[in-house]
Amino acid sequence: MSKETIQLRNLSIGYSQKKGVRKVLTGINASLKSGELTCLIGSNGIGKSTLLRTLSAFLPPLSGDIIIDGRSIGEYTDKELSRKISVVLTEKPEIQNMTARELVSLGRSPYTGFWGNCSADDMRIVDKALYTMGISSLSGRYVDTLSDGERQKVMIAKALAQQTPVIFLDEPTAFLDFPSKVEVMRQLKQIAREIDKTICLSTHDLELALQIADIIWLISRNNSIEIGSPQQLAADGRLSAFFEGTGINIEFKDNSPIRIII
Repeated sequence: MSKETIQLRNLSIGYSQKKGVRKVLTGINASLKSGELTCLIGSNGIGKSTLLRTLSAFLPPLSGDIIIDGRSIGEYTDKELSRKISVVLTEKPEIQNMTARELVSLGRSPYTGFWGNCSADDMRIVDKALYTMGISSLSGRYVDTLSDGERQKVMIAKALAQQTPVIFLDEPTAFLDFPSKVEVMRQLKQIAREIDKTICLSTHDLELALQIADIIWLISRNNSIEIGSPQQLAADGRLSAFFEGTGINIEFKDNSPIRIII
């Protein structure tokens, strides 16, 4: 049964710049649940990455609070957070002379002590993460020889090996071809459901998100967040309102896939 893993309470986010603090989004009240794939969508520069970085504790909230399993994010130590949240970023890892299995094993660092030596149990968890992502055959391959799609699966396997209840991903399909985008998104949804993870990702692949996500967080041009299932957002017109004036139309009928018409 799904539960609220993360709660946002009147959260305001932003970042420092030369002219002071720039507020990006204010007054966010929302929650993320286990067993669900949540997709964060919106136009470029609207605050998706800033929100994810704040939820991941890379940026402090400007005000409000983030509650993780009943505790404020500020009450956690770095080590405690590393056992609650894992993060997969957009940037391609520039790694040489390291195999996929060795990279995934770095996900065990919150548990391996000062020297970072993995036990047999740790390596069983690593191998299970590789298997879950369907990349056991890549275990001995050097990371710099992998395709973009293979490399991204390795990074997600590393997050799985970290064994956190929450996984955040920033544009995980950014460098992938379309079949790889679909495969990765489907795998993430399957992981959320079968392993009961809370998975939240940002994406520009709107149509794909509408077909696969359980929940959509839609950041509108007036910096508010609309939240609901893709079907709810389409049925009550909030999805159409997001595209108003762009020449893009939404077609939705009960029990039919949502279509974006240009």
